[in-house]
Amino acid sequence: MLGTVLFLASEMMFFAALFATYFDLRANSGQWPPPGVHLDVAEATVGTLLLFVSSLVMVLATRAMDKGAYTAARWWTGSAIIAAACFIALSLHGYSQNTFTVATNSYGSIYYTLTGFHLLHVTAGIGILLALLIGMRSPTLRGYHRQAAEAMTYYWHFVFIVWIGIWGSVYLTQ
Repeated sequence: MLGTVLFLASEMMFFAALFATYFDLRANSGQWPPPGVHLDVAEATVGTLLLFVSSLVMVLATRAMDKGAYTAARWWTGSAIIAAACFIALSLHGYSQNTFTVATNSYGSIYYTLTGFHLLHVTAGIGILLALLIGMRSPTLRGYHRQAAEAMTYYWHFVFIVWIGIWGSVYLTQ
């Protein structure tokens, strides 16, 4: 558990640096976002709802594990994975619709860096949730390694919280 907390603290510092870069560029720019940049706020909001649901579902999975209801916990975890995969699909669709690239300007650079690293974390989170889903079949997880399962869900909640910051900063305050 301590390892997870320390890892998440380092991840928090990483994303804090990206947010600091975003806000520094924004503060020193004449117009932010630059002309020609149009983000689909509705699509990003749907993605936000998907990550919220997946985070909420992982709370339900954890509660089900606490009660020994591993079939329900597996179902909830699988649902979170599906919601996360839908988030990735929406994000990739949004990328394909953008009128700017990472090389267009500083906005494109920080936008794709911030959202791209988050997308990598979502992808890693899906891998972690898949490992948890598979691990829930093992009696070992039900006993001694229960804290490891909870630590995996902490990572997923962290991914959602980071997205709230991105969504609010990048999409809502254009």
